[in-house]
Amino acid sequence: MENGRKVLLLGVFIILLMANNTTAQSIEQAVSIQDSVITKKTVKSKKQQTDIALSFAVPSALITYGIVTRFTPHLQQFDHNLDLKIAQKIDRKYTFDDYIQYVPYAAIFGLDLCKVRAKHSFVERTLVVGTAVIIMSASVNATKYLTKIERPDHSNYLSFPSGHTATVFLGAHILFREYKDVSPWIGVTGYVTALTTGSMRMINRKHWFSDVLIGAGIGILSAELSYLMLPVWSKWFKVKSRQNAVVITPSVSVNHFGIGLLCVF
Repeated sequence: MENGRKVLLLGVFIILLMANNTTAQSIEQAVSIQDSVITKKTVKSKKQQTDIALSFAVPSALITYGIVTRFTPHLQQFDHNLDLKIAQKIDRKYTFDDYIQYVPYAAIFGLDLCKVRAKHSFVERTLVVGTAVIIMSASVNATKYLTKIERPDHSNYLSFPSGHTATVFLGAHILFREYKDVSPWIGVTGYVTALTTGSMRMINRKHWFSDVLIGAGIGILSAELSYLMLPVWSKWFKVKSRQNAVVITPSVSVNHFGIGLLCVF
């Protein structure tokens, strides 16, 4: 009988020991999984911070160059020398830059008709474009009237910065961000259109080189700021992930105001 109790106690001890080891292993696995999740969140957070920093680096550099030019005679002289070379080689004016500045916007919404899926829903893209256009238009027009820099063709004192360039780069950058996962060439096409527009503004002697650079910077920066504000708008307006919609896109510049309408059902 005594031997039986000893065997029973030994058995209970072994079972408790195994249970303890199993519990310890479970706790270690749980801690390991938690640490892994925390590590992944930390890495993801750091990556997001890095991506945001990089996304603001380029427009900040372009805007900085434009501002510094206004206080640097050597950079201003570079603007004038470049304009002089353009005037000596090209004496013809082109007007298609007034229209191709809107090509990226047509693609941002029009690709839906071709069944090309964007990163965000139609309404979300509308909020992004609308917010970015307001930021860009206010920045460009306020700067023009405050600085009053004469255009290369001496037509007025609203040269700095280039509104056409800001408009097209804003659209090109949003186009890139929305469709870069589908095909990088969609974004490349938008940027080529933007570069063409900026170049034509100088060829038509409507803007200095520094005007074009700061315009590009303002356009890209406006798009980035708009994406940062998207979660707020989505929450306020209770935007669904995917839905049909009607979008109204404003077009604002010094000389005109327009509205574009596009419906998708």
